[in-house]
Amino acid sequence: MTGTDTPVSATPVYTSAECPAPASGRILLTNRVLVRIAGSGTDKFLQGQLSQNLDDVKAGTSPRAAGATPKGRAYCLTRLVRDGDDVLLDLPSELAEPIMAHLRKYMMLFRGTSMTAETDGHIIGLLGNDAASSLAGGHLDSLASPGDTLALDCGFLIRTENTGEGLPRFELWQPTANDPELNSIPERTLADWQASEIAAGVPMLSTATSESYVPQMLNWQHLGGVHFKKGCYTGQEVIARMHFLGQLKKSLFRFRMAKVNSLPTPGTSIMAGERSIGEVVNSVGFNNGSCEVLVVIRHDAAEGKLVADGFPEAVLQPQPLPYTVTEREGSAPKDT
Repeated sequence: MTGTDTPVSATPVYTSAECPAPASGRILLTNRVLVRIAGSGTDKFLQGQLSQNLDDVKAGTSPRAAGATPKGRAYCLTRLVRDGDDVLLDLPSELAEPIMAHLRKYMMLFRGTSMTAETDGHIIGLLGNDAASSLAGGHLDSLASPGDTLALDCGFLIRTENTGEGLPRFELWQPTANDPELNSIPERTLADWQASEIAAGVPMLSTATSESYVPQMLNWQHLGGVHFKKGCYTGQEVIARMHFLGQLKKSLFRFRMAKVNSLPTPGTSIMAGERSIGEVVNSVGFNNGSCEVLVVIRHDAAEGKLVADGFPEAVLQPQPLPYTVTEREGSAPKDT
């Protein structure tokens, strides 16, 4: 495999997403970078830094994970894919270099362990079952749940979350250049994939939101990204305390804004009257002039009249997520 010590940053170009959402498509995800961790200390290194149990990162299963500061604030949201003895993870292109620089401070304790960006690799997002079926052949049924993974000659085919409206989604991780036969699948834009991520309740951190939230505020536990019984890792004490003591007062919501002239950027305040009750995490615009946002807001203010700061006429309209956030419904949280 080829790689370099630091990733080549890419500047993704966002256009407007289609509305209604396309039922089929393929998208080259230029806003994400593949990174390889290799060497004898790979699992011990990642076990001490990420919120996932490395024993669960194995052939056929690729769970999400978070990296957090000692204060429990997420600076990294990723997925872990087992490739032989190595582990692949993905990072937002705008945060890849600082995240890798941060992790290397801890990697120094693990001789013979390396971290390199797979500059020849990429991720392709797949909307609908058509493309996934053509790649998986007769094995698509093995990809029943988010994180289920199928090893192919051209890479790793991973089931990810459906949208809130039920559209199936997959990702094809390719550590090296190996173009699959997908010409029959219509090519869509990065904005279309971003719209599907928002509709699936999957947040992405940016420079404006890095280290702003405990992973549970981003619903990361409901995306399988926090293992509450794995033992110690950086930030674990704060994350576990919030979980076991039921202290989660904010979480991630999806909203639509019917008509806007511009997009609220990450970090934009969400207002209930004159009071700020949260912030925008991600946003995407549609070709009909509307937009959708993922926001972290207080549970006790979620049902009131809300607007994004600077958009006083665009009242936020609640939209469905494909999973249940038990903490804001008074249910017992999961311990996995």
